[in-house]
Amino acid sequence: MEEFDFGGEIVWRPTAAQQARTHLKRFMDQYQIASFDELLRRSTDDLDWFWNAVLAQLGIEFYEPYTQVVDLSRGAAWARWCVGGKMNIVHNCLDKRIGTPMQNRAAIRWEGEEGATRVLTYGEVDRDVNRVANGLRALGLSKGAVIGLYMPMTPEIVIAFLAIAKIGGVILPLFSGYGAGAIATRLIDSGAKALFVADGMFRRGQLVPMKPIADEAIALTGERSAIQHVIVYRRTGIAVTMQASRDIDWNELVAAQPAQALTERTDAEDPLMVIYTSGTTGKPKGAVHTHCGFPIKAAQDMMHGLDLHESDTLYWMTDMGWMMGPWQVFGTLLLGGTMLLYDGAPDYPGSDRVWSLVERHGVTLLGVSPTLIRALMKFGDAPIKQHEVGSLRAFASTGEPWNPTPWLWLFHTVGGGKLPIINYSGGTEISGGIVMGNWLTPLKPCAFAAPLPGMAADVVDEAGNSVRGAVGELVIRKPWIGMTRGFWHDPDRYLQTYWSRFPNVWVHGDWAAVDQEGLWYILGRSDDVIKVAGKRLGPAEVESALVKNAAVQEAAAIGIPDDVKGEAVVCFCVLKPNVAATATLRLELKNQVANELGKPLAPHVLVFVRDLPRTRNAKIMRRVIRAVYLGKDPGDLSALENPAAVEEIRQAVAA
Repeated sequence: MEEFDFGGEIVWRPTAAQQARTHLKRFMDQYQIASFDELLRRSTDDLDWFWNAVLAQLGIEFYEPYTQVVDLSRGAAWARWCVGGKMNIVHNCLDKRIGTPMQNRAAIRWEGEEGATRVLTYGEVDRDVNRVANGLRALGLSKGAVIGLYMPMTPEIVIAFLAIAKIGGVILPLFSGYGAGAIATRLIDSGAKALFVADGMFRRGQLVPMKPIADEAIALTGERSAIQHVIVYRRTGIAVTMQASRDIDWNELVAAQPAQALTERTDAEDPLMVIYTSGTTGKPKGAVHTHCGFPIKAAQDMMHGLDLHESDTLYWMTDMGWMMGPWQVFGTLLLGGTMLLYDGAPDYPGSDRVWSLVERHGVTLLGVSPTLIRALMKFGDAPIKQHEVGSLRAFASTGEPWNPTPWLWLFHTVGGGKLPIINYSGGTEISGGIVMGNWLTPLKPCAFAAPLPGMAADVVDEAGNSVRGAVGELVIRKPWIGMTRGFWHDPDRYLQTYWSRFPNVWVHGDWAAVDQEGLWYILGRSDDVIKVAGKRLGPAEVESALVKNAAVQEAAAIGIPDDVKGEAVVCFCVLKPNVAATATLRLELKNQVANELGKPLAPHVLVFVRDLPRTRNAKIMRRVIRAVYLGKDPGDLSALENPAAVEEIRQAVAA
């Protein structure tokens, strides 16, 4: 394995007062656990104790108690949780709040790109969820029905989301930027019986239709379609075509429906949600999650890592089609906090939009991606100084590995060197994080504190042996409550993807490393690794060297076949506004990488482009870039937020 140059110094340490107020410290004190390391050991050595304790700390209520917290009789890959328990996660999010002071607290704050704002209390959300649930039942939809969500981030998407769960249905979140083909694929595979859709949405001042795309998608499903009903929410007020007997207006659905509704008593392991993720090859994978799985893990991460309290307002820039959307909904509501939803572009109509949202809505916890911060950096400090952001007490981040330059910009320029950046990495199939920062341990730039409690994470070599101080594969050695219950109707692919390399060990597909002080680093997808003359090179190392140059906004590095070295490095750079793409700058950047990483690792080719293909959760799709560069089929592109970037790379390479 290759040694890893960790570098970096500790830049933030929690105070004793900050530690004392955390959910995590109180949890440790309750069980007389002296150190975080001791908690990590106990949480993975004794799964029964730990997950029972988490369920108790979250106050999860069951209609009928479970008899066993985990059953491993079918092996780690098919662990069953809260065996025999009857529950519905909506009861824990909403029902139990009614008749308490909590029903008058803000559950959702919302702002649209056009400037409209709304605030809904827990009681108001409960009322609206009940009306939609009653409307769904009136359409003949019930327990087990898969129902899709193709809407922008408005309160109505949360209400529909929870209403589906309330009747025991299966939620199918769909990215609001999907085209018809991507939607059709997921509708067919899931067997969805109904679809919530908005008429359209606003992006950068433009009206973007959604209903016509949904109609096209359903038409593409043809005879394979199970769609019986389409519920249309009027977000923009544009005229849309309504198909008789199939389409119904949102307001008609809930008209005259009572504000009380029965919550279906589901089994703890009944399917709650199927979220599709794109693989390198083949059709998208439908990760299956249950009532006692995804929501519990989301809330535990939010409690033990981010430390969200009832007094907090969380804004995570996300879409419901990315797991961070459902994660925010379930985690915030289970902990009694407030979520902020923003339906619009983060830099429209001005580059200060994010900071104005923080000020207007009193955001205390701000979730970002490294990609977003790199984009906002180009506007300098002025947009931040226009607003009072003193409500913030922490940042959180996920989506891509950090480079030090944007991490330090966020830490110093926005946070004044005082606010922690709670780094977070995991995945859709995890229901949240494998590793995360916290409020008990110090921070280095770009690093993670440790695995989350309950996650038996490790870094291993090719033989599966633990390694430290070197780059290896990220694995998980024991099951956890949020793990996907497999892929929708495709158990073999699930086993092949995660469990086929080492016996009873989940191989996540990320490169990781742990330094001598115990801090963790995620270095990107292991299938993105570049091997030059036998040396493994993570794309993030090359990209970090490039973005240190004041001319570079963003970069992506890939490896291509080379007869001499095995692989050679090819880099793609997005330059900052008003920077010219010259031969002199290209040479300067190549030399910068050579000076920092060594001449053998200098880029063989460096290409200037205006954008890089990325997913909705801001992950740069290096496998797509590599395929296009080599003239191969780039595979499934349905998760791309900006598919035009693929064609631009193709043209840039051809030139």
